[in-house]
Amino acid sequence: MAFLSRLLACLLALALTVQPAMAQSVLRDAETEALLNDMAAPLAEAAGLRPGNVEVVLVNDPSINAFVAGGQVVYIHTGLINAADSANEVQGVIAHELGHITGGHVISSGDGMRSAQTISILSLLIGIAAAAAGAGDAAIGAMMAGQRAAMGKYLAFSRVQESAADAAGAEYLSKAGVTGKGSLEFFGKLLNQEYRYSRSQSDEAGFNRTHPLSGDRIARLREVYQRDAAWDTPPDPELQVRFERARAKLFGYLSETDRTLRTYPRSDTSVPARYARAYAYHKDAQIDAALDEADALLAANPDNPYFLELRGQILLESGRPDEALPDLRRATELTFNQPLIASMFGHALIATENSDNFEEAEQVLRAAVAKDRLNPFAWYQLGVVYAERGDMPRAHLASAERQVMTRDYLAALRSAQLAESALPVGSADWLRAQDVRMQAQAALERAREDS
Repeated sequence: MAFLSRLLACLLALALTVQPAMAQSVLRDAETEALLNDMAAPLAEAAGLRPGNVEVVLVNDPSINAFVAGGQVVYIHTGLINAADSANEVQGVIAHELGHITGGHVISSGDGMRSAQTISILSLLIGIAAAAAGAGDAAIGAMMAGQRAAMGKYLAFSRVQESAADAAGAEYLSKAGVTGKGSLEFFGKLLNQEYRYSRSQSDEAGFNRTHPLSGDRIARLREVYQRDAAWDTPPDPELQVRFERARAKLFGYLSETDRTLRTYPRSDTSVPARYARAYAYHKDAQIDAALDEADALLAANPDNPYFLELRGQILLESGRPDEALPDLRRATELTFNQPLIASMFGHALIATENSDNFEEAEQVLRAAVAKDRLNPFAWYQLGVVYAERGDMPRAHLASAERQVMTRDYLAALRSAQLAESALPVGSADWLRAQDVRMQAQAALERAREDS
């Protein structure tokens, strides 16, 4: 019986390995999100998808990876952004992931897993029968063979999907007029990493992998890309400039300050270097140094909304919200109320503790959640404004919106009920309170059924 438990644990582990690690944290940054979605837009259109419906989400994970998990969302790890040298390389990855979306691979991978589990369960039953007949060695052999067959079937199924996504990605790059050179360069990075960790490129080793051998993928794709009309098309230089900035600010935000200063020394006065150091200094509470870098950036480009956002953020988070208001107000205007920037501006207005600013904060935050309802920080700030102004029904509704997003369904249910009971019947907010209440109730019922 102990061996049976171990076998089932192995099957469970196999099932878990094909599920994306959704517990990882999502990083949100207005500039980076705009860049990634602009990079994906022509590829989504080439794939027959509406660009506005495809979203690229940044996941805080140092590994070099990207995945899809249902819907039209591509998840990219921060480690991949850090490893890439160009926007064109990342576009190659996005094109590949779009191939998984259009191929329905998230859905069909479940079919492959169910098929593999069928083999394992069948071998398990055979093994139990053999054990009951007294053939213990035969029982163990049958179960182990079944497990190997199940694993092999699933891995083969996964490799077919990866090859199909490679082909689809190449097609989408071609239709979008984007060169495949970046895709090959990125696969080359993966191949070098495999060599570094002594991962074999033999045919036998390939049978034990979820992905085709990187060397084989490069050979197949090089032949396809070099024949393509877009092969010699220069990558978009503006996207590359934006990519270098976004990668630098991400590096400064996530890395230790000493490492950032080694990678982007003070002698480097480029925009990416100043960006990285500004975030590193700010994180390290070196406020004057962070402001010096932000001021240098704004001296060169005073109307860049993201430089204004950076300076405003440094001032706000160092306890100087009044000084942050001009920068954040201007950044909000320049980006037409970009939700993340507007949320920070609204927060700064509240943080002044000046009630004269609350009306503007409400307007700004309502505009933010109208554009991006999945913004728990904005909902929290909006709830604060409503509570300060004595509008408790809408404060409860804002709390319910935030709580349902953070999966605090019991609290969301209570907040929605309080809002619904006090809001004008039939109003838009009353109807929304009903929706949130029913969403929270459904989630709680599902949890009870699963327990």
